[in-house]
Amino acid sequence: MEVSLYQAAAAMSATAQWQDLIAENLSASSVPGSRKQEMSFSDVHAGMTSGMASGNGSGYSVPTVTRVTNFQPGEMHSTGNLMDFGLEGPGFFAVKTPNGQTGYTRDGEFQLNAKGQLTDKQGDLVLGDGGPLQLDANNPNTLTVSTKGDVAQGDEIIGKLKTVEFKNPDQLTTIGSGIFSAPGSAVATPSTSTSVRQGYLEAANSSPTTQMASLITAMRLFEANQKVLQLQGDRMSKVITDLGGTS
Repeated sequence: MEVSLYQAAAAMSATAQWQDLIAENLSASSVPGSRKQEMSFSDVHAGMTSGMASGNGSGYSVPTVTRVTNFQPGEMHSTGNLMDFGLEGPGFFAVKTPNGQTGYTRDGEFQLNAKGQLTDKQGDLVLGDGGPLQLDANNPNTLTVSTKGDVAQGDEIIGKLKTVEFKNPDQLTTIGSGIFSAPGSAVATPSTSTSVRQGYLEAANSSPTTQMASLITAMRLFEANQKVLQLQGDRMSKVITDLGGTS
């Protein structure tokens, strides 16, 4: 068995996945509060596995990849739009996704729908502590939100934005558009270390320039392993030809 073929093929697969991930990061770099995806590569152990050495199995260890989300905060920018909200701290806004589940996002670029309900850009209802936030269409006063998330129209308190934190945010799974879903094991607790800033948006924590540099690196690694695969194929072909020509 040619271990170099398997290792080169595994490396090509890993770098192809890396390129897909970088493309996702580039497309999400304009989404406020989005979190970049990263990949970690396992160590490569050249040679036989313990199973082969003992005669109980066959195969070689090859590189594998693990995908993780980077939850480092992005830069906060003032927009002057009172319908924009940024989060300072580890928390998330809660929204109701189309399937009825609760999603979590750092994208606070909100708007009002025809019913006077606060929604995100996809039209998902933004949740308050008592459910979706409903504004009074007959109240001409400006919407204001305190740093604690209290929502008011003039002197009238409408509700409070539901912001939550996770002890282990690595358990969250991205479902697109800057929204995450939480498995049953991920417990959302009311925010204690997060404040809301009205008129601000948090930028994505990925840099397009850095992602483009990573894309070039990933492409070169893919090409290098492709050459290894080709060289080994040519070598095996020559060996087979030479052996086939012996008498």
